[in-house]
Amino acid sequence: MPPQRRPSTATREAIATAAAAMFRERGFARSPVRDIAAAAETDPALVIRHFGSKELLFLETMHLTLDDEPLLDVPLEVLGEQLVAHLLTLDEPRRGVVQALVRGSSEPQIAERLRATHESAFVEPLRSRLAGPDAEVRARLAAAVVGGLLYALWVVGDEVLVSTPAADLARRYGAVLQPLLTPAA
Repeated sequence: MPPQRRPSTATREAIATAAAAMFRERGFARSPVRDIAAAAETDPALVIRHFGSKELLFLETMHLTLDDEPLLDVPLEVLGEQLVAHLLTLDEPRRGVVQALVRGSSEPQIAERLRATHESAFVEPLRSRLAGPDAEVRARLAAAVVGGLLYALWVVGDEVLVSTPAADLARRYGAVLQPLLTPAA
C-alpha cells in the first residue's frame, strides 16, 4: 500500500515551517532545498512546485515585524534608551530573521527585503516621532545606529556586548542614539 499523501496545503505549510527554522539557524546559503525538503518530510521537487525557488521561499518565510508601540508610548526625551531596551528583549525567532536577511543579502531579492524591513521596522516608526527640517536624515541615522547594534549583537556576536547587562547596554547605547532623536536647538 503506498504511503498516505498529505494535502497540498499541509505540505506547503510543512515546507514553510521547516524552511523558516532552517533559514534562521543556518542562513540562506547554507540551507539547501534538499535539506529543507528532508526536514519537511517531502520531496525537493515539491519545494520548488509550491514556492517557485529557494529565494521565493526565503522571502515568503523571513519577515521581521516589530511592535512599534514602545516607539509611540514614551516621551521623545527617553526614546533612545527605551528603543534599545525593547530591541534587547526580542525573541530568538526575530533575531534569526535579522541574521538570515543579513546573511542572504548577496541575493538581490533578499537585499531588497532587508531594505524594506529596515524602512518599515526602524526608519518609518522613528520618522513618525521626529520633527524639524532634518527629521528624515535623523530618522535614517538613528535607524543606522540601531542597525549597527543589532549587527554587533546578533550577526557578529560581539562577546563583550552580548555579556553586558541589558540595562547597562540600553542606558549607554540609548545615550549614543538620543542626540539624533532630540538634537540640541
